[in-house]
Amino acid sequence: MTDRISNAFNSTVGGAKQSIGETIGNNNLAASGAQQKAQADAAQKAADAKTHAEGVGNKVKGSVQQNVGSMTGNTSMEARGHANEVRGDMKRNV
Repeated sequence: MTDRISNAFNSTVGGAKQSIGETIGNNNLAASGAQQKAQADAAQKAADAKTHAEGVGNKVKGSVQQNVGSMTGNTSMEARGHANEVRGDMKRNV
């Protein structure tokens, strides 16, 4: 979560620096801001992709646990499977 906040902050600050630099004609400030924003946005996209992949893994693991738990009568495993599926859905929808 901290990375998400940091990425959002750096994207906002970078965009502001870019706008201010363009407004006052300071090309160095504008370029620096654009670079900061682009780096933060790319870092956020990478973090989102990683979280999505983890969610898919949780979903698959949960489905297997539910099925095995159901077939063996292991209600505890079945419940863990359901919890993992829910966790996976939540991560995939971030």
